[in-house]
Amino acid sequence: MKCGQIWVSDRQSDVDIQQLQGLFKLAAFWAQNRSIEDWEIAIANSDPVITIWDDDRLIGFTRANSDCVFRATIWDVVIHPDYRGQGLGRKLIETLLDHPRIRRVERVYLMTTYQQGFYLKLGFEFPNPSTAMLLYNQRRINALSKSDRANVCKNSLKIE
Repeated sequence: MKCGQIWVSDRQSDVDIQQLQGLFKLAAFWAQNRSIEDWEIAIANSDPVITIWDDDRLIGFTRANSDCVFRATIWDVVIHPDYRGQGLGRKLIETLLDHPRIRRVERVYLMTTYQQGFYLKLGFEFPNPSTAMLLYNQRRINALSKSDRANVCKNSLKIE
């Protein structure tokens, strides 16, 4: 591992999409097939977006969505394998939790497959397991006719 100057950013504009896709292909089994276009949409619709860099090399990433008061959800937490065990994951989450859009939120949600112990050390807890629900929306979308799918994003809801 070459270690230059480690720095953290909370600016969406700092995200290098090519490096981001490479980081996730290397270090995140759950995000192997995400396209550049989908990453661009996800980042544009996430705030905050936190990145960690070693000089100009992207080595850490996470993002969140928040209403700034009641609820926030953390997504896509990843640290490059060569940089794990150095406290950068903790720095990534703490920076996100200290962000003005997250700082005063009542409940912050997070889903993880294998890293429960890491998040427990940061103050996360296991809520009542019967409260979590999931809709696989892609199945519903795939059930729509082709013409209906084409119109989903073109039409906006108009309430009169």
